[in-house]
Amino acid sequence: MSNTARRSQRRDTPPPRTGNSEIEVLRGFLDYLRTSIAGKVDGAPEPQVLTAAVPSGTNLLGLLNHLTFVERSMFLGDDVTDWQATFAAAPAAGVADVVARYRDAVERANDVLDGCTDPGAPVPRPRTARPAPSIRWALTHMIEETGRHAGHADILRELIDGTTGR
Repeated sequence: MSNTARRSQRRDTPPPRTGNSEIEVLRGFLDYLRTSIAGKVDGAPEPQVLTAAVPSGTNLLGLLNHLTFVERSMFLGDDVTDWQATFAAAPAAGVADVVARYRDAVERANDVLDGCTDPGAPVPRPRTARPAPSIRWALTHMIEETGRHAGHADILRELIDGTTGR
């Protein structure tokens, strides 16, 4: 098969190739992963989106619910006392609700990040119990966290209805 034929069959959106500064590159990759995982959950059939496909109980909706809490904790200063509980979406929550809450958290996190130009500066969030990490660390951690769970979401969505790609 030629390279041209392979490229025309590709359904994935490639990673971003823009950004000249460290923060632009990190934010570009984080937004790419955020869009990817939200897209994996958006439109997933209910109630299968809550079905645990692995012994740990992990499900597609729970992954996005968890990432909503991570975004809010990292960039907005929300305190989370039980991280394991964040993997369970509220029983009445539907796909549209959880996706909307995630996108709102991302938008609010990006509002905070829009004012950050020094990657070595602490994340400007209202948390007094412990010091805030640097912007560099926070963005790198969020890329790792979101990427790891986006990979899980890829597998779970394919098991639910065969949907693949980003």
